[in-house]
Amino acid sequence: MKTHHIALGAVLALMIPVAGQAQDVTLRLSHWVPAGISPAKKGIEPWAKAVEDASGGSIAIQIFPAQQLGKAPDHYDMAKQGIVDFAWVNPGYTAGRFPIYGLTEVPFMADDSVAGAKAIHEWYAEYGASQEMGDVKVCFIHPHGPGALHSKTRITKPEEIAGKNIRPAHATMARFVSLLGGGPVQVPAPEVREALSRGTAEAVTFPWGSMYDFKLTDEVQQHLDMPFYLSAQVLVMNPASYDALSDANKAVIDAHCTPEWSAKVSQGWFEDDMAARDKLKADPEQTLNVPTEEEVAAWRKAAEPLIGEWRENVRAKGGDPDAILEGYIKALEANDARY
Repeated sequence: MKTHHIALGAVLALMIPVAGQAQDVTLRLSHWVPAGISPAKKGIEPWAKAVEDASGGSIAIQIFPAQQLGKAPDHYDMAKQGIVDFAWVNPGYTAGRFPIYGLTEVPFMADDSVAGAKAIHEWYAEYGASQEMGDVKVCFIHPHGPGALHSKTRITKPEEIAGKNIRPAHATMARFVSLLGGGPVQVPAPEVREALSRGTAEAVTFPWGSMYDFKLTDEVQQHLDMPFYLSAQVLVMNPASYDALSDANKAVIDAHCTPEWSAKVSQGWFEDDMAARDKLKADPEQTLNVPTEEEVAAWRKAAEPLIGEWRENVRAKGGDPDAILEGYIKALEANDARY
């Protein structure tokens, strides 16, 4: 697994306060994970504090975690409609709505979540944000460390998915499960434990840290140890909320809605995911199964139809899938994040 180090000078440069703010405003930020887990405490909350500090106290951000203001799949519309000022969105929870962004969900494209976050932000800003998310302001891209397949029984080959009910990370993973003969059980992350304990699902595609965040170690004890996929959440802002800000505060928001900030907010989540993987590896009740080279090749070949389906979905919405795919690959390669 890759390690990441963000230079102190770069961090300080990102956090230089802006003096002389003339407007005091409280902005509401909603997300759907518990407040104490990695994406919140290592990503969302530090970002919000950095915005507040950079505004010299002119901006306050009030955070509502754990679906307090709405269900996870509703968060994009909550920002679009101005129910909240910021929303942390999983685009994959709304199948078919963001076909270009769906490319980020295809497994075995990226193997690095920190550099991958920067690459996705750069790529999507050029190739998809204005078409698919033009009614909000994209602030940052926030993937977990490369996720894995966690199951009640050992799975190392794609053909072993057949006949099993699996909770997928997003719409593309749900399609992958279906292609392999499995049954996707689509529930938001906070409801996964219940699905597993009831036997509704036998496996889940999840980041490593979610085994502890959602208390799943008694439910699934077999883990496919390979960088299987990314699920990249997006923090978006209501455009009217942005337009109502002073010019100085708009500049603060703009300075914190960049590819560099996407990498920065993803760093802590990555570190916690890798620490959780190490903890699972050291637990005698857990088994990490490393696939052979032949098994990895079989997984990658099994995922190839997803690219073809993605092309069709983008073409149906008037996009140029060849140019968009080429742009994504170039962005991943430029950031050393290509699988």
